[in-house]
Amino acid sequence: MELFDKLYDEHENTKVRFIGFTTEDTRYDFGIVYTNMFFGKPLVICMQTGRSTLLDPKEIEDIDYLQTVFRIPDKQQAVDLAEFFRETLPSIPFVTQYE
Repeated sequence: MELFDKLYDEHENTKVRFIGFTTEDTRYDFGIVYTNMFFGKPLVICMQTGRSTLLDPKEIEDIDYLQTVFRIPDKQQAVDLAEFFRETLPSIPFVTQYE
């Protein structure tokens, strides 16, 4: 008897970018994984906290979402982070993965 049903097991060569920067108040260190999985959304990992999310342009504009996912206490810091993501992450066309 199998204990689990495998949903997917993909191997992919990906592009990974590591970037660190500071704003007036905060230092950030991110790893950004560009993949064809997950509707083409880049996987963004905070290297300081380990918190991660898949981000698309709509989610970048949701300041409350960024505050929650990266546990940012100050709204202005989240606005600064959104500006960074807007400039750094490519805009992606929505790709249907499931029919």
